[in-house]
Amino acid sequence: MKTILIAAFGLTLTFGNLNAQEENMSTPNFSKMDSSPMDLALYRDTSEEPVARVIYSRPQKRDREVFGKLVPYGEVWRTGANEATELTLYKDMQVAGEKIPQGTYTLYTIPNENEWTVILNRKTLTWGAYEYSSEQDLVRINVPVRRAPNDIEALSMAFQESGNGADLLIGWDDSYVKIPFEPAM
Repeated sequence: MKTILIAAFGLTLTFGNLNAQEENMSTPNFSKMDSSPMDLALYRDTSEEPVARVIYSRPQKRDREVFGKLVPYGEVWRTGANEATELTLYKDMQVAGEKIPQGTYTLYTIPNENEWTVILNRKTLTWGAYEYSSEQDLVRINVPVRRAPNDIEALSMAFQESGNGADLLIGWDDSYVKIPFEPAM
């Protein structure tokens, strides 16, 4: 009788352990929240058709000096964290008077104290600005830096209607820039 009980106990432990392993194998392994989570900004026209979309990662300020320090002045920046920021135009557009065909581009910037250079680059799916090449630039425009009315803790982007198009606002810390987009003529 002792032998049967011991055998039954051993089988219970063995199969119980297998069931626990199966449960562990079927449990999804979700990663923790990224410290610079991805976000997107979408601009739709008056008929609700998508016109432009930006996908970017949102680094946090966390009591750091952002521009001139964390993001050096005068250097190409991925305009966010992790992967370089991606801009998709669903229609041909004009950016500061330059015609840009519909498609997907990498949006780089070169921040400076009073003005940023905004770059739309043909090379996509890049991490950081390590693969940046000016030979792939489609357009470069300069836009003035504006003072934000409040501190912006996380890098933020949004489209704001303007005239017959929209401005892409990029803000972080105590400043922001506007990039004008209009339908191509």
